[in-house]
Amino acid sequence: MPGGEDVKQEDIDRALQVFGLRPPLTRNLLEQKRRELLITWHPPRYANLTNNPRKYMQMYRKGEAMTKEIHAAYDVLVAWLAAERPDKS
Repeated sequence: MPGGEDVKQEDIDRALQVFGLRPPLTRNLLEQKRRELLITWHPPRYANLTNNPRKYMQMYRKGEAMTKEIHAAYDVLVAWLAAERPDKS
């Protein structure tokens, strides 16, 4: 995905949905939202929101999955921003 030339619109739409953002967006806004989401979905922190030991691992895995999705969405949006504004990346 370097350069953003092969970023599909459906991937961009999904990534924006993960981040809860709409264009136009800046790299700073994207970074801020990424930090917020990673704090929210940090697996041990997210899993500790339950007092039920049986649900702990289920919530931990959900936190892991969301963390991976956040990283993937971030990569898509960074590539898209670089392709949209190559001089400002």
